[in-house]
Amino acid sequence: MLLTIWRHGEAAPGRPDRERRLTDRGHADLRRGAAAFAPALQERGLALPDGLHASRWVRTWQTAGYLAEALGLQALEEEALIPGAEPEDVEACLARLPVAAHRVLVSHQPLVSALVDLWLGEPGRVPALSPGAYAVLEAEVFAPGCASLCFWAAPPDYGL
Repeated sequence: MLLTIWRHGEAAPGRPDRERRLTDRGHADLRRGAAAFAPALQERGLALPDGLHASRWVRTWQTAGYLAEALGLQALEEEALIPGAEPEDVEACLARLPVAAHRVLVSHQPLVSALVDLWLGEPGRVPALSPGAYAVLEAEVFAPGCASLCFWAAPPDYGL
């Protein structure tokens, strides 16, 4: 199974935190990143996503909207992806979801980088995910040290 961990795009400061919106740069980055994602997967021979899950906070939901449009998917709200969630919450979420070839999870720091580090079993192999960045991992089961890195990309160019 493939799993893409995607950090929401650049967000403006504000309160309450859950209502922070993407900045103009965040929108531009995500338009570019979402459009480049499927071709990046295809050129590596990787399956396109068949599931998209996001925290319901505004900036992650906006980010997921770009991905949903680019991939022809519907974003589903996932409580395990909100700020303050722990990797164990995400593992429990994955265990209860139906089997998929490739899921995308859109969430927040520090959770996104903690998941990548935990599942790769090699902290720092992928730099801390900046706003709008993502990492694609592959594993039979997502547990500590059980995943391999397919690739990662970040704005502004997403490796193009």
